[in-house]
Amino acid sequence: MATSRSVTIIGIILLLWGLMGITAFTMQYTMDLDALARTDPAGARAFALMPAWVWIVYAIAVATGTLGAIALLLRKAIAAFLFLISLVCVIAQFGYTFLGTNLLAEKGWAVTIPFPALIFAVALFAWLYARSLVAKGILR
Repeated sequence: MATSRSVTIIGIILLLWGLMGITAFTMQYTMDLDALARTDPAGARAFALMPAWVWIVYAIAVATGTLGAIALLLRKAIAAFLFLISLVCVIAQFGYTFLGTNLLAEKGWAVTIPFPALIFAVALFAWLYARSLVAKGILR
């Protein structure tokens, strides 16, 4: 079963990605902003001013992405819905980051865009992949 093996491998990769997202959220939420300000004043300012709703959206994005990966590994169709929620939250979170802060002006596109673009691409891939597996009847 090549399909089963590829679903498992992709599911494990997405689960590890989700766990890294949970770790990043925890580290960023609990970070010492004074220490960060010494090396990255713009980043520290952005984190300090980040509204509670953006933190909540960030938490939902990483939680639903991780749960989506678990559902994918369990061959559950709800994975597609969970990945969709994660994708929507990623868009909302980075929408705020790019439109509601001065990070682009302060740090520039080359520094600010690449990693969020990767996060968006992974979230989009996860949703489209799970949706295709639901359509093929692999996830039930």
